[in-house]
Amino acid sequence: MQRPSTLIVIALVAGVVSFGVVEAQTQTPAPAVPIAGGQGPGAGPGRGGGGGPIVIGEPAPVPSAVAIPRPTEAERAAVNAAVQSFIASNQSPTAPLLKQFESLLMLQPARLNVAATFTQTMQRRGPRHEGFVEIAKQGNIDLLLHGDSITDWWVQGDNKAMFDRYFSHIRTANFAIAGDTTQGVLWGLRNGEGQGYQPRAVMLMIGTNNSGVFTAPEIAEGVGAVVLELRRNFPDAKILMLAIFPRSVPGDPVRDKIAEVNRIISRLDDRRHVFYMDIGDRFLDAKGFFLPDTFRADNLHPVVKGYEIWGEAVSATLADWLKP
Repeated sequence: MQRPSTLIVIALVAGVVSFGVVEAQTQTPAPAVPIAGGQGPGAGPGRGGGGGPIVIGEPAPVPSAVAIPRPTEAERAAVNAAVQSFIASNQSPTAPLLKQFESLLMLQPARLNVAATFTQTMQRRGPRHEGFVEIAKQGNIDLLLHGDSITDWWVQGDNKAMFDRYFSHIRTANFAIAGDTTQGVLWGLRNGEGQGYQPRAVMLMIGTNNSGVFTAPEIAEGVGAVVLELRRNFPDAKILMLAIFPRSVPGDPVRDKIAEVNRIISRLDDRRHVFYMDIGDRFLDAKGFFLPDTFRADNLHPVVKGYEIWGEAVSATLADWLKP
């Protein structure tokens, strides 16, 4: 499952993307390889696309504010040589341990961060993606909602009453799909979901479905890449970048990982085009547990009261941005 949210300047000069006043870093391209398909947590029935292998797409530009430091091959070789020299000459009581764990102390080649690639996920296959593309072609969208099931399910069942309360008076498109990830949103935006219209505002929350396999810095790179792609497609829009909502219970490592992601992506807020907003605490009691009747028993998806809290938290900001 995943979730959902314009003004910063993007310049393409000699292949370098700049994001505001920070340069974006691009991962080293890697050959596309097939991987087994699968839905993330919270993916509802009928929300995904067809089966078959998923092919990892090309790396996406990442804002330097959230980019993971990656040494060049020359820098890696220099560091490893220095470490090996230190271990070889070490005469301390820990010398045997240093030698035993020498391989673990070596800098390894950086792996491709799939969370920051244009990869067509199962969720972005089939009729839902195709329907979004058709909606995009028609234009007439002032507010775009993007992300995973948390945003997708604004219009599910009883939740729709809250959607209508806060968004029915706005020309709103909801392109979120349950179970999707940062890489899926990137692919969708690059392949028709980000063309043909110019929304005035975007509300984005994405990344919770990346939490099972990716580190917090890798997820943050993926979120940053999505923000850059939104800026590229919609240069005149304002982006309300929501912190990923808390999930599970206090003490669960996934709760801590999401908090770390949010700390990193908050650096993308420039108060002109990208605006970071963390409303997670509004759903929690003093001990960090979800308030009664705000989230499902899965401690992941809001119910009607949760969506009401969400709508109240963002409505004033969006209304200000969308004033005639």
